[in-house]
Amino acid sequence: MAEDRSGDVIVVGSGVIGLTTALVLAESGSRVRIWAREPAERTTSAVAGALWWPYGIRPKTLARAWALRSLTVYEELAERPEETGVRMVEGVLGGTRLDEQGAWAAARLPGLRASTAEEYAGEGLWARLPLIDMPVHLGWLRERFLRAGGTFVTRTVTDLAEARAAAPVVVNCTGLGARALVPDPAVRPVRGQLVIVENPGLRTWLVSADAATGTTTYLFPQPDRLVLGGTAEDDEWALTPDPAVAAWIVERCALLRPEVAGARVLDHRVGLRPSRDAVRLEREVRPGGGVLVHNYGHGGAGVTVAWGCAREASELARG
Repeated sequence: MAEDRSGDVIVVGSGVIGLTTALVLAESGSRVRIWAREPAERTTSAVAGALWWPYGIRPKTLARAWALRSLTVYEELAERPEETGVRMVEGVLGGTRLDEQGAWAAARLPGLRASTAEEYAGEGLWARLPLIDMPVHLGWLRERFLRAGGTFVTRTVTDLAEARAAAPVVVNCTGLGARALVPDPAVRPVRGQLVIVENPGLRTWLVSADAATGTTTYLFPQPDRLVLGGTAEDDEWALTPDPAVAAWIVERCALLRPEVAGARVLDHRVGLRPSRDAVRLEREVRPGGGVLVHNYGHGGAGVTVAWGCAREASELARG
């Protein structure tokens, strides 16, 4: 008697998009395997600053819906921060005005208001948003996926046909890898560098966008460290931290929060955001049978839309 493979799904990719998608599929009853060449803690997702906010991602209408769906999940996960890595934290989005946001913001984000001069020297928004400790969160996603019956296979995929030959449904969550694997030249790297320092006592986060220079500076307090950023270098593939860039990041952050100057540096990190003009989230029925769902191209907003995209990808995978 032939083995029933109708419920089998292979998710290719182990970043936050791949893990969340695999988890949603596994908890919906599918038999799910993740194929990835490296564990989640070695992906770009592990480097993410990981503040929830729908920015820099298209198509805007769909991205907002995915983000709001994800927000609901993060609010629930924030009730168990030590376990899930998700906390609701207050801070300022500098360079942003309340009247620039749609009605969704005031309706969905209680307490959203213009920041005061003491909070930020310029126009900004005070908000309480999910801030995710990515190493903890990725570990939690993986464990929940395994508890749901999923399996993780360490495997370098050089052709999606390998996965299609092994399961009737394949979900492509390869991020920047989709550039070569699909192939999709519309996927491009945007290099981001971070500096991790000891937290001198900051309890709120801060994001400051400078339209004149095109730079965004941010400070994200995590339980055991302070994340300083950042950079956004288009089409740059280098993964080695640049000491001059690191010094520039610390200098910019210290201008916003002087207590950061002199904080002991713990680590330097670099990640390549998988940028695309628009997220590709769609279903293909392959010639000869089988379903291929694409879920990639989220840029720096993967954490923001992860759960919304995962649930839509799951629906597409199950038809």
